[in-house]
Amino acid sequence: MRATTIHGTRDIRVTDVPDPTIQEPTDAIVRVVAGCICGSDLWPYRGENDITPGETIGHECVGVVEEVGADVSSIRPGDFVIVPFNHCDNTCVHCRNGVQSACVNPGATETGQAEYARVSQADGSLVATDGMPDEALIPALLTLADVFPTGYHAATSAGVRDGGTAVVVGDGAVGLFGVLSAALLGAETIIAMSRHEPRQRIATAFGATHIVAERDRAATAAVMEITGGVGADAVLECVGTDQAMQTAFRVARPGATVGFVGVPHGVELPVRRMFGRNVGLAGGVAPTRRYLPELLERVLAGGIDPGLVFDLTVPLDDVAEGYRAMDERRAIKVLVRP
Repeated sequence: MRATTIHGTRDIRVTDVPDPTIQEPTDAIVRVVAGCICGSDLWPYRGENDITPGETIGHECVGVVEEVGADVSSIRPGDFVIVPFNHCDNTCVHCRNGVQSACVNPGATETGQAEYARVSQADGSLVATDGMPDEALIPALLTLADVFPTGYHAATSAGVRDGGTAVVVGDGAVGLFGVLSAALLGAETIIAMSRHEPRQRIATAFGATHIVAERDRAATAAVMEITGGVGADAVLECVGTDQAMQTAFRVARPGATVGFVGVPHGVELPVRRMFGRNVGLAGGVAPTRRYLPELLERVLAGGIDPGLVFDLTVPLDDVAEGYRAMDERRAIKVLVRP
């Protein structure tokens, strides 16, 4: 099959790789209908993460089940499914505790930007829709594979509450879904930190009440002015850099929690500030399957359009241009069609 592979810094190609096959009786093979490029894919693309030249890349997709293993009972060939980027059995002790990202039988999508993907725990991971969805709904459903649940995880980890104040650090797709999630959880004041007008527009459409374009100390001052010098009840850190983390803790009010979902790169926690102001830190890898049913119901009910984050669609053969567009911030999130 054709799949996206990475060969070095900013070296993305489409190559022929072996088709995925059933390896365990709990597996399923999904024909990818739509995949996308994640902000976390840019870390290896930019040379920030180690890679093995020629390895596949891409972990977000939706599609149609082609084949299932002998032990798969709830998913059938022909089902249209959302594929959580982190697979789980959804029955182990950690899954039952709501941390499906730490399942004792873990797996992950490795060919989301390709023609087919293998899912290692099909019954526990895959969520089927009621028949083939309308074409117009597919972008919204695709966000449920990772970025929407990840933004929601930041909001729930931060303790966003009805009537409260939330600050979202980061205006990538995950940050924008942090804004939407804060709105869904009832925050009254939602401050989105963004310097890019197209992203500011989506943040506002998703429920942001204020936009702060400044960074570092100036950003802190702006948040303090908006909150009357108090700071935020909940802060969502959706970037993963030290600058973003330091800002998150500076704008948090005493007793608040920072919910972090940005993959950490070079982050040093301000432990003294955390201790002195009783500011907590929670979050990590999103347990996607935990949030999927609730978020799917919200998408199908209408009233929100998470597909707005996709501002560029490319065919698989042009996926390298999609990476360039996201790397150069010409695109927020790129949808890939096999």
